[in-house]
Amino acid sequence: MPRIPQQFIEELLSRADIVELIDKRVPLKKQGREFAACCPFHNEKSPSFFVSPVKQFYHCFGCGAHGTAISFLMEYDHMEFPEAVRELADMVGMDVPVEQGENTEKASTLAPLYEVLDKAARYYQEQLKKTPAAIDYLKSRGLTGEIAREFGLGSVPAGWDNVLKAVGTDAAMQKALLGAGMLIEKEGEHPFHDRFRERVMFPIKDTRGRIIGFGGRVMGKGEPKYLNSPETALFHKGRELYGLYEARQALRDIPRLLVVEGYMDVVALAQYGVRYAVATLGTSTTEEHLKKLFRVAPEVVFCFDGDRAGRAAAWRAMENALPEAQDGRQIRFLFLPDGEDPDSLVRKEGKEAFEQRIVRDALPLSRYLLDSLAEQTDMKSMDGRARLVELTRPHLSRLPAGVFRDMLRNELAHLAQVDPGKLTMLNPAPGAREAGTPKASGRPQLNSPVRKAIGYVLYRPALAALAGDPKALGGDAGLEMLRELLEFAQGHPHINGAAILEHWRDTEVGTHLDRLAQAEIVAPEEALESEFRALMADLTGRRPQEQRRDELIAESRKRTLNAAEKTELTQLLATQGGNRPTDSAKSS
Repeated sequence: MPRIPQQFIEELLSRADIVELIDKRVPLKKQGREFAACCPFHNEKSPSFFVSPVKQFYHCFGCGAHGTAISFLMEYDHMEFPEAVRELADMVGMDVPVEQGENTEKASTLAPLYEVLDKAARYYQEQLKKTPAAIDYLKSRGLTGEIAREFGLGSVPAGWDNVLKAVGTDAAMQKALLGAGMLIEKEGEHPFHDRFRERVMFPIKDTRGRIIGFGGRVMGKGEPKYLNSPETALFHKGRELYGLYEARQALRDIPRLLVVEGYMDVVALAQYGVRYAVATLGTSTTEEHLKKLFRVAPEVVFCFDGDRAGRAAAWRAMENALPEAQDGRQIRFLFLPDGEDPDSLVRKEGKEAFEQRIVRDALPLSRYLLDSLAEQTDMKSMDGRARLVELTRPHLSRLPAGVFRDMLRNELAHLAQVDPGKLTMLNPAPGAREAGTPKASGRPQLNSPVRKAIGYVLYRPALAALAGDPKALGGDAGLEMLRELLEFAQGHPHINGAAILEHWRDTEVGTHLDRLAQAEIVAPEEALESEFRALMADLTGRRPQEQRRDELIAESRKRTLNAAEKTELTQLLATQGGNRPTDSAKSS
């Protein structure tokens, strides 16, 4: 889609009030300089969720959720980034512009693909009404006409050119059908053939409800049982999830998502009132799938058949889930009885019993991982327990640093019958917390001049104007982030902390800034300027008086100083020597 200009996002965040936005959804209470509430992203009895009106930033010290007004809409209202920007813009009365150029051209080339997919979906739906065999098949699976309409189910008869004749009425439409994966190109008199024939058709939608591809299921015997659209400019199997759009439409709040293996499982579960099921599209669950799932719900349950293939699929899902197992998230694995799938089981035992099965039988990631690895060793022997530690090492190293990883390491120590302190080497250096930095459950400390300077600028970006030339900080690589921050803030004199964080969203610098933005500013408001000047003087190796002298000289080159500033500069020059004031400083 066309790109939203960064300058607009900065202006939007300068106008929006994060306290007002969140308070409409989660009642806030004033607590010192900030506002507090029980976190909306995890269950808790005492407030650990804080919102800063100065930084325009929120953070939960229980589960680690944090971000700007845009981030809150993405997490709480389950929106994608562009949707959140549009929603926030509507709240403050701004129109969202888009940058013209390559992205706009790309969007115009994709428009015909969306159009032909929508036309194909309508054709399939009309065919379903005329195909008794397809209707009988869906009825035999316990589906009603209402649920079929909600998911847009259809059918396609036998034949090689049904969609080609119905939608590909000219060369442009045929080209779009080919680009959307609906046709197969062949040599001979008829260069195009329909990809889907004699199947029940399931339209696959993106998060905005646009059709991006199809899945087709045979109604009787035949291979493959499921046939998906190929990879296209719109459709990427490793990113999309069938049923996610429908789940978000059906439920305002989604505490859990159930990942199943087939389209029919998703629709059958929805038929019986389990509205939070989604399916991967003929591929293993990827890290991109997990990121998308956790933007919607804090808990993900993988549901697999209990046979060898199902357990192999579960293991692959577990391996891909490890990097996303952050504190505050829950990942579990449910294995069904032999010969059952979600579709058959929910029809047999109903919604209540099926959901009780999820609560009762789904294994937490930690237990599934350790139990599976323990089965590969002799836990009664010392060698076997040492083997368990070695088997666990690569998996533990893929977990993000935090409470969950520490607890899993302790559980491993218990199983292996060793002192937990002996297993600290299983925390890899890249993921280890910086010395002096507390876990996610506590505020980070501004315990060095660089960290304190960054924290102050994030709290009040206008302080950057007092820093002088950021290049005066020298070439120390440890100061690079502060230099970048100062240069950016000086170039955007009216920006706030939230807009700074959005500027560096999804970058390594942004990760560090997010963390430091959570720190509490203990200095009184009236002392911030003097403290910041002293910090910068310390970091540049100059005394505060020299720092102030250079600030005033730099200002005098931009504008006429007022009387008090002229007097101050004259006194500083008299006591320190150095550069004389410019004509603008001397003139009245």
